[in-house]
Amino acid sequence: MILRARQFTFTFPRPTLLMGIVNVTPDSFSDGGQFLDPDTAVKHALELLAEGADILDVGGESTRPNAAPVGEAEELRRVLPVIETLAGRVKIPISIDTMKPAVAAAALRAGASIVNDVAASRADEAMWRVVADGGAGYVAMHMQGTPQTMQSRPVYEDVLTEVNEFFGDRLRRLEQAGVKAEQVVLDPGLGFGKAVEHNLQLLARLDSFTKWSRPMMVGASRKSFIQQIAGEADVERRLPGSLACACWAAQHGAQIIRTHDVAATRQALRVTTAIAARDVERGSGALEQ
Repeated sequence: MILRARQFTFTFPRPTLLMGIVNVTPDSFSDGGQFLDPDTAVKHALELLAEGADILDVGGESTRPNAAPVGEAEELRRVLPVIETLAGRVKIPISIDTMKPAVAAAALRAGASIVNDVAASRADEAMWRVVADGGAGYVAMHMQGTPQTMQSRPVYEDVLTEVNEFFGDRLRRLEQAGVKAEQVVLDPGLGFGKAVEHNLQLLARLDSFTKWSRPMMVGASRKSFIQQIAGEADVERRLPGSLACACWAAQHGAQIIRTHDVAATRQALRVTTAIAARDVERGSGALEQ
């Protein structure tokens, strides 16, 4: 399985990729306002790179529940200086986290290689044409509703079936728009139009999405469903729950983990992978006897 994102190619299986989050926003649920200044955002991105990030995901519009939309000009003002500076300093892919085709196009011109689209449920093809024309990687995330409505009593008859149907439909429509399968990453969208039970079902059955033969990204980092399970209201204290989700996801089909905490996540994944490898060796030995 291959992922192509402009000049970058990742071949799987390989160690889990870590996408470090760089929120250039005043209102993101976890770190809003911390990296709004471009210089501070670049410094943070370089710190994530030093911690072992494989991809840097730059976003200028919060997609937390009930977040207010941001105008195109303002979003561009926030993200372009960061992307332009990083593009000249790093040798890993830069992702633009946006729902706007014009912002995606400008970010690709500035040096981004991946479009992380939480609005992949869109009806029009403008974003997909930008991705196709730019040869960019594309993260197709499932979301029920919009950031303004998604957590208002989300309902599914069967969340696994509906997300699977969404992935199949997106892959078909992306191909029709000129986006090759090898450019696409699938994201079940934890916390985006899902109640706690929906998130748990998706995590428990991540392996059901491997049938699409595309890399899967999981982003559980610091999300509110961890609070609802563990009773931890402080966002900064949700790291243990975030690591539990990351390790589980990596062992059950995810190839990319989107995280605020790159160093801690990398260490947790390395230990989990080492244990899993020994378990496979033990199983093989038992079969040979």
